[in-house]
Amino acid sequence: MIYQPAEDSYLLAKEVKKYSKGRKVLDVGAGSGILSKTALESGAKSTIALDISPEAVSFLKSQGLSAVQSDLFSNIKEKFDLIVFNPPYLPKDKREDKASQLATTGGKKGDEIILKFLKNVKSHLNKDGVTLILVSSLTPKKRICSILKKQELSYSIVSSSKLFMEKLEVWKISSNI
Repeated sequence: MIYQPAEDSYLLAKEVKKYSKGRKVLDVGAGSGILSKTALESGAKSTIALDISPEAVSFLKSQGLSAVQSDLFSNIKEKFDLIVFNPPYLPKDKREDKASQLATTGGKKGDEIILKFLKNVKSHLNKDGVTLILVSSLTPKKRICSILKKQELSYSIVSSSKLFMEKLEVWKISSNI
């Protein structure tokens, strides 16, 4: 299943437009490639779109994007100026089918994939690199904030949008050092 852009993707894309110019960009969990395309259209120096799904990677390549199959950073060795991630952030719902869960479910509590991402993001950022990540009000934030502190990273909310059942936020994450 390829995640199709929705409100979360569009909110994050607005911020990607602001931060992409002249930057080397990594789009984690690229899905349909909306964020990679937005970065390129906004003057990114280069982009790599990565996704865990072979189907998504094949689709991304068919769209002319540089794409890599990877479970987060497992197949990524280089560093970037901007890393963007619209993660699966919802708590597990047994009623949802497995294919859909891959795109939407962030683990039992909803934060597990984000935690795994944050433990490794700093080693893939250039000196003044920035991460843009989407976080939902349905995602528990306590452990996320704890990991940020341990990794010597700080965040600020750069945009948000209230939806029917949740509030979406785009967090800009950067190094404290």
